[in-house]
Amino acid sequence: MDLKSLLQKAANVSDEKLNQADIEKQEENYFNEYYKKWKGTKAEDNDFTYKIIPKFYFKLPKDEILPQKLREETRALFLQRRSRQLLNNEELRALWVLLGTNHSPPVSSNDEKLIDYEDFKHVGKLAGAKCAPYFTAGVFAKLQQGDRHGRICIMAHFNYVMRKVWLHQTRIGLSLYDVTGQGYLRESDLESYIWELIPTLPQLEGLEKSFHSFYVCTAVRKFLFFLDPLRTGRVRIQDILACSFLDDLLELRDEDLPKDLQEANWFSAPSALKVYGQYLNLDRDHNGMLNKEELSGYGTGTLTSVFLDRVFQECLTYEGEMDYKTYLDFVLALENRTEPQSLHYLFRILDINNKGYLDTFFSFEDVKDEIFDMVKPADPCKITLQDLLTCGQGETMISILIEFHGFWAYENREAMSADSGDESSQV
Repeated sequence: MDLKSLLQKAANVSDEKLNQADIEKQEENYFNEYYKKWKGTKAEDNDFTYKIIPKFYFKLPKDEILPQKLREETRALFLQRRSRQLLNNEELRALWVLLGTNHSPPVSSNDEKLIDYEDFKHVGKLAGAKCAPYFTAGVFAKLQQGDRHGRICIMAHFNYVMRKVWLHQTRIGLSLYDVTGQGYLRESDLESYIWELIPTLPQLEGLEKSFHSFYVCTAVRKFLFFLDPLRTGRVRIQDILACSFLDDLLELRDEDLPKDLQEANWFSAPSALKVYGQYLNLDRDHNGMLNKEELSGYGTGTLTSVFLDRVFQECLTYEGEMDYKTYLDFVLALENRTEPQSLHYLFRILDINNKGYLDTFFSFEDVKDEIFDMVKPADPCKITLQDLLTCGQGETMISILIEFHGFWAYENREAMSADSGDESSQV
């Protein structure tokens, strides 16, 4: 009798003989029996040491369909179980009521409700087992704010709970796209996540569907540029949760988001359209790619020719032309020159000899001594990436070396400072 027949037989057993739990147990036993036969005999079946030392490495299934499906189903059930352990909206409202009705006297001068440790633990018991992780001594100590009675703010504690629940919900939501179950998202996983998120963001309702693919590319690129500087093609879910990018992205749920906040948000529709519009304007031959001459028009058009040559030598190009993804990395690097990831990107371009340090500059050799004085490297003869990151002058140094405007601004800094001083005195 095959597995299908056994499962059908188990399903047809009357409730008088077996209850649902027994049926599920029997199905599980049948499945385990046939799954082991299908897998064949393994070393762990005969080697007694496997019973003493537990197995700690499990190879990911690749070409085998059944193990893949089993792994996917197991992960889905695990995530469902974790989701059920989180507080829902009704439970959060009930918790807020409990905290409000059990605050500890005396009332603070600004009418802020506070709670001491004894009442805190009492509320924890009333709230039930699901709230237990939020009513520990550690949580209470974290939220101390110097109250002379040792109390904590009820609002601060509730916000802490809300934030924790949101983080867990978001982690579970992201984990649904983690196909390998290894705790990271590949570029294709991130694209799927953003695609399905678009309809839930009111601020993106005005985007034409034909632009959605470019929007997804624009959004995903920021995650990869800043969270995957080594270009492994994947980003840890933990890093996604730790950064502010998701907050910026989910900020687009606000239907009344002010225009200035939209313009400052990389993920907003105006920002994405602006970046893509600039790309189209640079693409003078309308072939969907940018060559060196076209890219030279970026920004104010003051990027040096030697720097642009290095960009096309170091960055991914197709027959000497840059696609939209590579352009987005370029834009993110130049617009965020104070960030370590941007400095890493630009340092690689400036390192013309691929030595891992700078001792020769492809432009403006006459300011070499000033640059070394500015950076103060550990080795007085060369500048490393670490020197650039720790000196606090990385943005200024990069600007001097890659664009005429940056060099001019540095050379005339004293005159500009004097002019601004004169203007302020006149005002």
